[in-house]
Formats: sequence, C-alpha cells, structure tokens
Amino acid sequence: MNMMLTGTTPSALPLDQMTPWNSARQMLVCTSVTDEALDVKTFTFAVEGGGWFRYMPGQFITVELRAKGGDLHRTYTVSSSPSRPYSIAITIKAQPASIGTRWMFENVFPGSRIRAYGPSGHFTLARNPARKYLFISAGSGITPMMSMLRWLADCDPGADVAFLNSARRPEEIIFRDELEMLARRMPNLSLGFLPEGRSAAAPWGGLMGRIDRYKFALLVPDFMDREIFCCGPDPFMKAVSTIARAEGFDMGHYHQESFGATSIAESVHKQAHEVVAKGKVAGLTVSFLGSNEQAVCEPGQTILETARTAGVRIPAACESGICGTCKVLKRAGDVDMRHNGGISEQEIAGGYVLACCSRPLTPVEVEA
Repeated sequence: MNMMLTGTTPSALPLDQMTPWNSARQMLVCTSVTDEALDVKTFTFAVEGGGWFRYMPGQFITVELRAKGGDLHRTYTVSSSPSRPYSIAITIKAQPASIGTRWMFENVFPGSRIRAYGPSGHFTLARNPARKYLFISAGSGITPMMSMLRWLADCDPGADVAFLNSARRPEEIIFRDELEMLARRMPNLSLGFLPEGRSAAAPWGGLMGRIDRYKFALLVPDFMDREIFCCGPDPFMKAVSTIARAEGFDMGHYHQESFGATSIAESVHKQAHEVVAKGKVAGLTVSFLGSNEQAVCEPGQTILETARTAGVRIPAACESGICGTCKVLKRAGDVDMRHNGGISEQEIAGGYVLACCSRPLTPVEVEA
C-alpha cells in the first residue's frame, strides 16, 4: 500500500536559493507511507514550510515520537539519496517487541508532523571513497546500503558494486524489485540474495542458508579488493567480520554500522567509574540556561542524567555517544566526554557536547 499526500510539491525556487533543513527549528511533514515487505514500511518526509535535505548517503536521523506513555526517540537510517534532496525517507521494520516503530506504523500518515534531529553518522561511502565496493547486509540493515546505492545510481552509474543481502525468506528481501531494476541500469552492479530458507510465498532456486566463508567467496570472489560496508544484526556482522579477518582482509577498509551495540554501551558506562576514581566530580553544579534550572551532578552522572533529575528535557536516543541527538551547547565549564562518533571535531571546537556521555569536571553551564 502506498499512501500519498497531494498538494505538497517542492518550491519552484532553485536549490541554491533555498535553505537546507534545520532540525533544531523545522518539523518534517510525512508525504507518503509505502509497504515494502512484511512489517516493513518506508516513510517519506518533506520540510515543513519548504526546504531541502543535506546529508551523506548512509547517515541516519533521530525521530521524536509523542507516544502515550511519554516521548520516545528512535534512530533510523535514511534510505533515500541526497541526490534527490527535496524529500528524505526512512525504511523501518517492526519487530515483535518494537515500541517506537509500532507507534509509527499506527500513528504516522501522510500529513503527520514529526520532529526529527540530524542527519548524523559516519557510516558512508562519502568518507571512504573506493574503486570497488561491497555492500553486505541482513534484514533492515539494507537501508544505508540502499541510500548509498541510490546515490551511486544517480551520480556514478558505472560504479563497481557487489550488493549482498541476507533475509529469513525470499519474500522478506527488502527492495528486491528496485535492486533488480538498478542492476539493469548499472552495468557493474552484481546482486547476491541469501535467504535462510524457502517459502511457499516466493519460489527460490538460488543459494540459501546463513553467510559463511564458502558463500562469501562464491558470491563475491574478489571481496579482498573491495571497500566493505556491513550492516545488520550483531551476530550477522560478527560472522562477516570474522570471515574477513580469517581471510586476511585489511580491516582498515571494513566499515560496519550498529546502533547501541552492547560493547559500545558497556564502554560508555565504564566512564562513570573512571571519572569518579579521579575524584573530580562530587558536588558539581550543572546550570541549564535555557530552562533556568540548576542541579547538582552526583558522582559519575552525565549531564543527561542530571538534566532528568532537574526535570530538564534533553532529547536522547542511543545514550551511547553514537547518534548525536543529545547534542547541547556548553557555555562554560569542563567535561569528560568520550563519544562514539556522534559529534564532529568542528562541533566540539564550537563548544558542543553530547549530554549522554559528558561528565562534569567543573561546574558547567549548557544551553538546555
């Protein structure tokens, strides 16, 4: 099912006379909702009041959901291409235990307004250009790969790309029809689909099963010469990286995307004990200038935790220093910040910090 919102044509102004979306000030308006596969939908948005989107293929945004039990923040990879800048799309799969995604499925329709933050992220070929690529994914991990492939289809259709996707069943291969269409347009695009099993809903005569060393080499015999981008469930990414290492692949050319991975989360939480051990944080005051509130930061607490204690709202999603949603401007004071890519060096130089992984070393003032 594809539901469209009529009457939302982009501005007639040339792109260079329009301003890009500013997530701090502008809402998004849903323009269409498209069913892609079982429990998978694409939500397409435009800038409320007009504008365009500036991002790198493979990046993500964080959406704010006004759910009944309170605001939720969920991070979703952009599946659209920046080469088509008047809209932005996220393609999401609802798992049985999903709360935020199920809420979107039930409450976001053409015409719905939604707050979002970003784009953010370093998982992009724009930062790692190469002569040959391998995009390998499982399930909904295909979304950043589609963003990068769509960009290449528009801007470099002769690019050499091997595209592998694993799914539980053939009918659950997201974007299969579009990928096969792109393969007819892109002479150096090779596709490899790897469902784990057969299904009566969609006949299948190709390879099946989980990724292993044999299938990897059979589907992409020259993978050693490619820049690898991998995204999917943690066990899948672990299997792919293990194969690559075992074959002697240069892991400096291996990139993977994961939100809230256990190892990253554990690393962030260890910061509290390390900072407390330094004896520098007890009794420090955090001033939230925008809310005119102050609170004492307990030993080991982050600015985000202190804000919640004071009743100050700072949007946050991953809480592991990855997504950048909790970025705030620090006006005064010093912090111990150990992020995982959710903030750029330019932003740090400009005084910004991530509230979720910044612990005060002195009294601090932030715009929040």
